[in-house]
Amino acid sequence: MVQNPARRTALTDAAIDVLADQGARGLTFRAVDVRAGVPTGTASNYFASRDDLLDQTARHIHHRLTPDPVVLGGLLRAPRDRALVTALLHDLVRRIDADRSGYLAMLELRLEATRRPELRAQLTAAVREQLEANVAYHLGEGLPGDRETVVVLYLAMTGLLVEHLTLPDVLGADTLPALVDTLAARIVP
Repeated sequence: MVQNPARRTALTDAAIDVLADQGARGLTFRAVDVRAGVPTGTASNYFASRDDLLDQTARHIHHRLTPDPVVLGGLLRAPRDRALVTALLHDLVRRIDADRSGYLAMLELRLEATRRPELRAQLTAAVREQLEANVAYHLGEGLPGDRETVVVLYLAMTGLLVEHLTLPDVLGADTLPALVDTLAARIVP
Protein backbone atom coordinates (compact mmCIF):
# COMPACT_ATOMS: atom_id res chain seq x y z
CA MET A 1 0.00 0.00 0.00
CA VAL A 2 1.12 3.54 -0.73
CA GLN A 3 2.69 5.42 2.20
CA ASN A 4 1.87 9.11 1.88
CA PRO A 5 0.41 10.13 5.27
CA ALA A 6 -1.04 13.43 4.03
CA ARG A 7 -2.84 11.73 1.13
CA ARG A 8 -4.08 8.93 3.43
CA THR A 9 -5.49 11.57 5.80
CA ALA A 10 -7.18 13.38 2.92
CA LEU A 11 -8.72 10.10 1.78
CA THR A 12 -10.01 9.19 5.24
CA ASP A 13 -11.39 12.73 5.63
CA ALA A 14 -13.18 12.23 2.30
CA ALA A 15 -14.46 8.85 3.48
CA ILE A 16 -15.88 10.52 6.60
CA ASP A 17 -17.70 13.05 4.41
CA VAL A 18 -19.06 10.29 2.18
CA LEU A 19 -20.29 8.30 5.18
CA ALA A 20 -21.97 11.37 6.67
CA ASP A 21 -23.61 12.35 3.37
CA GLN A 22 -24.43 9.01 1.76
CA GLY A 23 -24.22 6.39 4.50
CA ALA A 24 -22.18 3.22 4.52
CA ARG A 25 -23.79 1.95 1.32
CA GLY A 26 -22.42 4.97 -0.53
CA LEU A 27 -18.88 4.45 0.71
CA THR A 28 -16.95 3.17 -2.28
CA PHE A 29 -13.38 3.74 -3.38
CA ARG A 30 -14.70 5.75 -6.30
CA ALA A 31 -16.87 7.94 -4.07
CA VAL A 32 -13.86 8.60 -1.83
CA ASP A 33 -11.70 9.46 -4.86
CA VAL A 34 -14.33 11.89 -6.15
CA ARG A 35 -14.81 13.54 -2.73
CA ALA A 36 -11.04 13.84 -2.21
CA GLY A 37 -10.57 15.22 -5.74
CA VAL A 38 -7.95 12.63 -6.64
CA PRO A 39 -7.58 10.40 -9.70
CA THR A 40 -9.78 7.32 -9.90
CA GLY A 41 -8.07 4.37 -8.25
CA THR A 42 -6.18 6.40 -5.65
CA ALA A 43 -8.16 5.14 -2.64
CA SER A 44 -7.71 1.53 -3.71
CA ASN A 45 -3.95 2.13 -3.71
CA TYR A 46 -4.10 3.26 -0.06
CA PHE A 47 -6.53 0.75 1.42
CA ALA A 48 -6.33 -3.01 0.94
CA SER A 49 -10.11 -3.43 1.00
CA ARG A 50 -13.33 -1.66 1.83
CA ASP A 51 -13.08 -3.17 5.33
CA ASP A 52 -9.62 -1.62 5.68
CA LEU A 53 -11.06 1.72 4.56
CA LEU A 54 -13.88 1.42 7.12
CA ASP A 55 -11.45 0.50 9.91
CA GLN A 56 -9.00 3.30 9.19
CA THR A 57 -11.85 5.77 8.79
CA ALA A 58 -13.21 4.82 12.21
CA ARG A 59 -9.77 5.35 13.75
CA HIS A 60 -9.44 8.71 12.03
CA ILE A 61 -12.85 9.84 13.30
CA HIS A 62 -11.71 9.25 16.86
CA HIS A 63 -8.58 11.26 16.14
CA ARG A 64 -10.60 14.16 14.69
CA LEU A 65 -12.92 14.24 17.69
CA THR A 66 -10.10 14.22 20.25
CA PRO A 67 -10.06 17.32 22.49
CA ASP A 68 -7.65 20.11 21.62
CA PRO A 69 -4.84 19.93 24.22
CA VAL A 70 -4.72 23.73 24.53
CA VAL A 71 -8.47 23.99 25.18
CA LEU A 72 -8.34 21.03 27.54
CA GLY A 73 -5.40 22.52 29.41
CA GLY A 74 -7.31 25.76 29.89
CA LEU A 75 -10.37 23.94 31.18
CA LEU A 76 -8.30 21.85 33.58
CA ARG A 77 -7.09 24.95 35.43
CA ALA A 78 -10.47 24.94 37.19
CA PRO A 79 -11.26 23.12 40.45
CA ARG A 80 -12.10 19.44 40.08
CA ASP A 81 -15.85 19.71 40.59
CA ARG A 82 -19.16 19.29 38.79
CA ALA A 83 -18.73 22.67 37.09
CA LEU A 84 -15.55 21.42 35.42
CA VAL A 85 -17.25 18.22 34.26
CA THR A 86 -20.07 20.38 32.87
CA ALA A 87 -17.54 22.56 31.04
CA LEU A 88 -15.90 19.43 29.59
CA LEU A 89 -19.31 18.21 28.38
CA HIS A 90 -20.00 21.57 26.73
CA ASP A 91 -16.60 21.31 25.04
CA LEU A 92 -17.60 17.88 23.74
CA VAL A 93 -20.78 19.35 22.25
CA ARG A 94 -18.75 22.19 20.71
CA ARG A 95 -16.34 19.69 19.11
CA ILE A 96 -19.19 17.54 17.79
CA ASP A 97 -20.95 20.60 16.36
CA ALA A 98 -17.66 21.67 14.74
CA ASP A 99 -17.24 18.23 13.15
CA ARG A 100 -20.80 17.08 12.54
CA SER A 101 -19.65 14.95 9.62
CA GLY A 102 -17.26 13.07 11.88
CA TYR A 103 -19.92 12.16 14.41
CA LEU A 104 -22.53 11.34 11.76
CA ALA A 105 -19.97 9.12 10.04
CA MET A 106 -19.36 7.34 13.34
CA LEU A 107 -23.11 6.73 13.65
CA GLU A 108 -23.12 5.31 10.13
CA LEU A 109 -20.22 3.03 11.04
CA ARG A 110 -22.12 1.83 14.11
CA LEU A 111 -25.12 0.97 11.95
CA GLU A 112 -22.90 -0.79 9.42
CA ALA A 113 -21.29 -2.73 12.29
CA THR A 114 -24.66 -4.35 13.01
CA ARG A 115 -24.36 -6.07 9.62
CA ARG A 116 -20.61 -6.71 9.50
CA PRO A 117 -19.21 -8.84 12.34
CA GLU A 118 -15.57 -7.90 11.63
CA LEU A 119 -16.35 -4.19 11.69
CA ARG A 120 -18.43 -4.70 14.83
CA ALA A 121 -15.48 -6.37 16.55
CA GLN A 122 -13.07 -3.60 15.50
CA LEU A 123 -15.46 -0.79 16.37
CA THR A 124 -16.39 -2.39 19.70
CA ALA A 125 -12.72 -2.63 20.62
CA ALA A 126 -12.05 0.98 19.60
CA VAL A 127 -15.07 2.42 21.41
CA ARG A 128 -14.44 0.29 24.51
CA GLU A 129 -10.82 1.45 24.52
CA GLN A 130 -11.95 5.08 24.24
CA LEU A 131 -14.51 4.65 27.01
CA GLU A 132 -11.92 3.05 29.30
CA ALA A 133 -9.50 5.88 28.48
CA ASN A 134 -12.23 8.38 29.42
CA VAL A 135 -12.86 6.58 32.71
CA ALA A 136 -9.14 6.50 33.49
CA TYR A 137 -8.78 10.16 32.58
CA HIS A 138 -11.77 11.19 34.70
CA LEU A 139 -10.52 9.29 37.73
CA GLY A 140 -6.88 10.25 37.14
CA GLU A 141 -7.76 13.95 37.00
CA GLY A 142 -9.64 13.67 40.28
CA LEU A 143 -12.98 14.64 38.77
CA PRO A 144 -16.04 13.89 40.90
CA GLY A 145 -17.71 10.53 40.58
CA ASP A 146 -16.59 7.03 39.79
CA ARG A 147 -16.50 4.66 36.85
CA GLU A 148 -20.28 4.38 36.84
CA THR A 149 -20.58 8.19 36.69
CA VAL A 150 -18.46 8.27 33.51
CA VAL A 151 -20.38 5.39 31.91
CA VAL A 152 -23.75 7.03 32.64
CA LEU A 153 -22.47 10.38 31.31
CA TYR A 154 -21.25 8.59 28.18
CA LEU A 155 -24.64 6.96 27.61
CA ALA A 156 -26.58 10.16 28.31
CA MET A 157 -24.37 12.31 26.09
CA THR A 158 -24.42 9.73 23.29
CA GLY A 159 -28.22 9.81 23.27
CA LEU A 160 -28.33 13.59 23.49
CA LEU A 161 -25.84 13.98 20.64
CA VAL A 162 -27.69 11.52 18.40
CA GLU A 163 -30.91 13.46 18.99
CA HIS A 164 -29.17 16.80 18.44
CA LEU A 165 -27.54 15.76 15.16
CA THR A 166 -30.31 13.70 13.64
CA LEU A 167 -33.59 15.28 14.81
CA PRO A 168 -32.64 18.63 16.35
CA ASP A 169 -36.18 19.98 16.28
CA VAL A 170 -37.46 17.29 18.66
CA LEU A 171 -35.88 19.03 21.66
CA GLY A 172 -35.00 22.31 20.00
CA ALA A 173 -31.40 23.31 19.34
CA ASP A 174 -31.66 26.17 21.83
CA THR A 175 -32.29 23.69 24.68
CA LEU A 176 -29.01 21.82 24.24
CA PRO A 177 -26.86 23.87 26.66
CA ALA A 178 -29.47 23.62 29.40
CA LEU A 179 -29.85 19.88 28.82
CA VAL A 180 -26.09 19.38 29.14
CA ASP A 181 -26.21 21.33 32.43
CA THR A 182 -29.11 19.17 33.64
CA LEU A 183 -27.33 15.93 32.73
CA ALA A 184 -24.26 16.96 34.66
CA ALA A 185 -26.31 18.14 37.65
CA ARG A 186 -28.26 14.88 37.83
CA ILE A 187 -25.40 12.46 37.15
CA VAL A 188 -22.23 13.97 38.63
CA PRO A 189 -22.07 13.87 42.44
